[in-house]
Amino acid sequence: MSNKEVFFNPFSKSNPVIVQILGICSALAVTVKLEPALVMGLSVIAVLAFSNVIISLIRNTIPTNIRIIVQLVIVAGLVVIVSQLLQAYAYNVNKQLSVFIGLIITNCILMGRLEAFAMANRPWPSFLDGVGNGIGYAIILIIVAFFRELLGSGTLLGYQVVPQCFYEAGYVNNGLMILPPMALIVVACIIWVHRSINKDLQEK
Repeated sequence: MSNKEVFFNPFSKSNPVIVQILGICSALAVTVKLEPALVMGLSVIAVLAFSNVIISLIRNTIPTNIRIIVQLVIVAGLVVIVSQLLQAYAYNVNKQLSVFIGLIITNCILMGRLEAFAMANRPWPSFLDGVGNGIGYAIILIIVAFFRELLGSGTLLGYQVVPQCFYEAGYVNNGLMILPPMALIVVACIIWVHRSINKDLQEK
């Protein structure tokens, strides 16, 4: 597989959320508003990219029977760094994300890419794989958060986008959109549209 495919395939063809069905829990939990979804996406991109590179660099020195432990320790260290940076520079968003930044440590996408790709490839392709899968994950978070915040709160990034005259005319925000089940429904709609377009992903 070329470096171009390694980087771009996770955007759509092998997207970790809507094709591989990984990382669903955090995708549902942090998408009530767009801002925390953006920050979560960027955090996963950073952790996934750098953990992939580190594991790739030391892959030949990791004993097979403790490789998962080594991977978890490296990811945990990077997550602590990201968490501290968020507390220092984006405290309000960090509070909204709550425990989910810490749960990046056990995100299926990270462990899957470390085990399936970084352990078998050189640092540069591993970096591209990490960034590509992180972006693929972030794209879905952003799409889901966009519709949930817009339809559920009438805002985007905290700014009112639905004109006041709409409310005066009787428009009401859809309160269901900010409830957890609607995140699952929006993700399901994205999967349906994606598979309708990409016929090769449909089950025979």
